[in-house]
Amino acid sequence: MAGSRWSATSPGRRRGPELERAILDAALEQLSTVGWNAFTMEGVAACAHTGKAAVYRRWASKADLVAEVLRTGLPPIGDIPDGGSVREDLFRLCVRMRDVMESRAGQALRAVLHECDHAHAGWFHDVVRAGLHDPAHQLIRELVERGIERGDVRVDATSPFVADVIPAIMMYRAKVCGSEWTDPDLAEMIDRVMVPLLRA
Repeated sequence: MAGSRWSATSPGRRRGPELERAILDAALEQLSTVGWNAFTMEGVAACAHTGKAAVYRRWASKADLVAEVLRTGLPPIGDIPDGGSVREDLFRLCVRMRDVMESRAGQALRAVLHECDHAHAGWFHDVVRAGLHDPAHQLIRELVERGIERGDVRVDATSPFVADVIPAIMMYRAKVCGSEWTDPDLAEMIDRVMVPLLRA
């Protein structure tokens, strides 16, 4: 429990970054256990062993707090080392994307997008774009260019739509179909969709 890690610490002594980290940890704990609809600033304050005012001083609304939790909690995709082929590079990228989506913050983000109303959805779509969508697109473009230089990708496979394929399929299967991505599923997507697309 996020709150329990602070139980041995006197709440009155936590200030600045230490208190903010405790609040963010507590907010992620709340998202993971009660979801968006039942998430409250009061619940976060209780879980963080601090006062509600301390939470509101830093974040004016639960949407602000949740967006910050997701921004700071989503693990980075990182770089993809050269695996010797575009097939191997893209598979490694897909594994990284799956790890982000299945992280605690990633699961919370999926729950929030499922539960929140239209008025708040824009806040969290921006988080998806900055934390997963944009980095994945940039990496896909880099891996395609690496493949072109290597000679295992056709030279005209640089359309922006090519970079949309993997994120679109993965998000669709996760959000609409509720499917989890196993290694064999990822490999089949790469082998049956991406490799033919890039080498045709």
